[in-house]
Amino acid sequence: MGGGGDGARRITFERIEAAAKAIPPVFRETPQYVCEPLAAALRAALTLKVETANPIRSFKGRGASWLVANLAGREPLMCASAGNFGQAMAWACRAAGVPLTVYAGVHANPLKLERMRAMGAAVVLAGEDFDAAKAEGKRVAAARGVRFVEDSRDPEPTEGAGTIGLELVAAGMLDAVVVPLGNGAMLAGVATALRALQPEARIVAVQADGAAAMTESLQSGRRVVHDRVETIADGIGVRVPVPEALADLEGLVDEFLLVDDATIVAAMKLLFAHAGLVAEPSGAVGVAALLAHPARFAGARVATVVCGGNLTPEQARAWLG
Repeated sequence: MGGGGDGARRITFERIEAAAKAIPPVFRETPQYVCEPLAAALRAALTLKVETANPIRSFKGRGASWLVANLAGREPLMCASAGNFGQAMAWACRAAGVPLTVYAGVHANPLKLERMRAMGAAVVLAGEDFDAAKAEGKRVAAARGVRFVEDSRDPEPTEGAGTIGLELVAAGMLDAVVVPLGNGAMLAGVATALRALQPEARIVAVQADGAAAMTESLQSGRRVVHDRVETIADGIGVRVPVPEALADLEGLVDEFLLVDDATIVAAMKLLFAHAGLVAEPSGAVGVAALLAHPARFAGARVATVVCGGNLTPEQARAWLG
């Protein structure tokens, strides 16, 4: 897969620290606390890192803002997104006066698509899922000579996400940090920061069992590509791993866990009932991991990132009702 646990790494602690100084305050220093009712239900001292109380209801604003801050000019950009990265890029590009086109799958969350358009991005629907939309977006960008920004291939989204790890250490010594794994940007960034600041903490990656290509790739040492994804967790529904992301993650993850959709919904309901938080499926998989594997975390000091909270009213009724 390239890279290695002992070689020079592309994602560095120094760049994460630099990102922390440049990311807009609205995305930084997000709430983190032990939710006692939820901790009691899960029998673990669980710190929630809440990344949903911002203009896009997602952690992606950190990395997108850092990427746009590093642009040399204001030429148009293109990207692909299942929804949250596209919203983040739309927010950051609007603030900087950068034209943006987002490619998304035809089944993408309509709430997320609406918000991208409202923030000034052009949205093109192409393909059955995120990876198909990304392939088409890359093709069009190459034909037009437009820069295509790719989450987890471009380093800035990973560096920006790593600032979550800088903030998590304020929770005190942790036994484990449970991080959702989609294309790998958040996991690689948070793990890089924690390896520098709290190397004893176990880094646990969580994926939906219907979209496990990243886990399978990292565990096997070879890039595994799936034909489709089958999960409600669209934000982490990656079937074509990014090679740079796989290299960034080598040697950083202590454990991989998979959770099914029923457990993800149960976790969403727990977050709503005990913490008053509306989490989308991708944002709840950390809690789902504790729910599915209670023996692994019993009595432990654990943190997880509630990384997104974009639900349509229909989804909220179906999953939280």
